[in-house]
Amino acid sequence: MSPQDRTRFLFARQALLPGGWRHNVRLSIADGQFVRIEANSAPEPGDTRCAIALPPLSSLHSHAFQRAMAGLAESRRDPADSFWTWRRQMYALAARITPDDMRAIAAQLYLELLKSGFTQVGEFHYLHRAPDGSAYDTPAAMALALVDAAQETGIGITILPTLYRHAGFGRALAPEQKRFASTPDFIAGILETIAARHDADPRIRHGLGLHSLRAVDRESLSHMLSMVGADIPVHIHVAEQKREVTECLDYLGRRPVAWLLDEAPVDSRWCLVHATHLDEDETRRLAASGATAGLCPVTEANLGDGFFPLNAYVSQGGRFGIGTDSNCLPSAAEELRLLEYGQRLTARKRCCALPSDMLGSVGRYLYDSALEGGTRACGHAGGRIAPGTRADLCILDEAAMALPDLEQDAILDGMIFACPVVPVRDVMVAGEWVVRDGYHAGQDRIAAAFRETVRRLRS
Repeated sequence: MSPQDRTRFLFARQALLPGGWRHNVRLSIADGQFVRIEANSAPEPGDTRCAIALPPLSSLHSHAFQRAMAGLAESRRDPADSFWTWRRQMYALAARITPDDMRAIAAQLYLELLKSGFTQVGEFHYLHRAPDGSAYDTPAAMALALVDAAQETGIGITILPTLYRHAGFGRALAPEQKRFASTPDFIAGILETIAARHDADPRIRHGLGLHSLRAVDRESLSHMLSMVGADIPVHIHVAEQKREVTECLDYLGRRPVAWLLDEAPVDSRWCLVHATHLDEDETRRLAASGATAGLCPVTEANLGDGFFPLNAYVSQGGRFGIGTDSNCLPSAAEELRLLEYGQRLTARKRCCALPSDMLGSVGRYLYDSALEGGTRACGHAGGRIAPGTRADLCILDEAAMALPDLEQDAILDGMIFACPVVPVRDVMVAGEWVVRDGYHAGQDRIAAAFRETVRRLRS
């Protein structure tokens, strides 16, 4: 009998269920799913006991390889330092990475994400080709290295092979972008390979990445969408920088989000990553579309992107999730905290994330919204502690909270606003414990491989 075939039982003094917080919750888990949830119950002999159980978050947007340059781009090298100058350093790293390097870097990141409270990562993957621009013998080699890293750590992954055609609106790829070059047929082939090898694994999902409107023309976008299923997630960078908005207006005659909503079948399976620079009409229309805004506050702050108009968006029913993007600081707590604090600094008032007509816990609203938006954007069968869903759990270390004896929403407020990181003790993915007492069984091996890889890349 395999570990997933037997029934496991866990008893939580408090658990966040779809209907809200419940006390004394007994969870039955089998075949990687929650089977039965009983609140106001009593523990039985052999039950694993814990104080606080949460459904874990998804990081809906990640470029794993960029974890290898965390903290290395914080020296001014240009008087007009910006996203565009940072990108040159990122390209220099991207030029050197092999599939083995990718696996080692991603495994370290995914381990950190698990310990931060994430159990699914949306990997927006465009580093497709060999350093000379040729295809690998297995064209999906780099994507498969990311999937291997996810399997090594136990995290769930939504791999998003990303179409990348142009250096900018109407411009051919630059030499430093030759590893990103792809066609709809090339991306479809990667998706077919991943599906053929991994569709039976409940932790591995796939979707489609469209790099951006500056990198994917109208014809390629339409062709790519016609080649993939109508039920898989579709992610795209959009309106991250004001320069991008200006260039889009000049080239396409419309702002990028407006163009996308006019010309593409944007609906609930879409994730518009960043969408930082919206006007009032775009904000209203994006909220009404059912798409998820993929917000990455730590990276957006690091790159000087700007602030998303969160309150106006959520007050019109807009959905959002969070991503760790450049992975310069993989932290669920920091993403949520900075999302709220950025709004406070802009509006010069407190408790800004809530829709305008809502009162209550900011932490609870942020967590619920990021949970739902991330699960939807990553297209996986988790995100809730409920029968029939993938059995993912984040167990908090009650002793590591800033204050003792917290109850219900005060747990989330304290976890986000009064803890440096989410105080994770244990993590379960698809019915299997991957972190116990803060320890991952492969962490020493994974860290050693990561350090050796980064030393070699930097030399």
